[in-house]
Amino acid sequence: MKVTIYSRNELEQLLQAEVPKNTALIRFFDSGMQEEEKVNRKLPEVVTDVFEIELDDIDKEELEELGFSEETFFSEAKELARFICHAHEKNLDIICQCEYGQSRSAGCAAAILEYFYKDGISVFRDYRYFPNKLIFNKVFEALKEGA
Repeated sequence: MKVTIYSRNELEQLLQAEVPKNTALIRFFDSGMQEEEKVNRKLPEVVTDVFEIELDDIDKEELEELGFSEETFFSEAKELARFICHAHEKNLDIICQCEYGQSRSAGCAAAILEYFYKDGISVFRDYRYFPNKLIFNKVFEALKEGA
């Protein structure tokens, strides 16, 4: 299973050129995104294995002021872990995508790589990325719990 990280613009360019076969897509959206923006970002109908999450890129220090705790933030993590395990069972590659392709998607990709291949550090070492540690920990823990 190949795991790649894309920004929104990079994914749009990729999908204009070709639709990757045997690929599952995990998309992070900012909360409060207007419905018309979401409609404009629709995927080609042939992209069927998609998990979309409306989740802001925040740090642990911001949780409380935004009304979250570590337990309540990213409540979709277990559902996402089931999606990831299903993609793995189907031998699909996974694309992780967020707005800039640096934080939320990188944290998710690092968790997937760490869980399946013990190689999440490769994302943390890559200077292009700033993996969101909350996302990494929530996804990794959900995968460990067996989704």
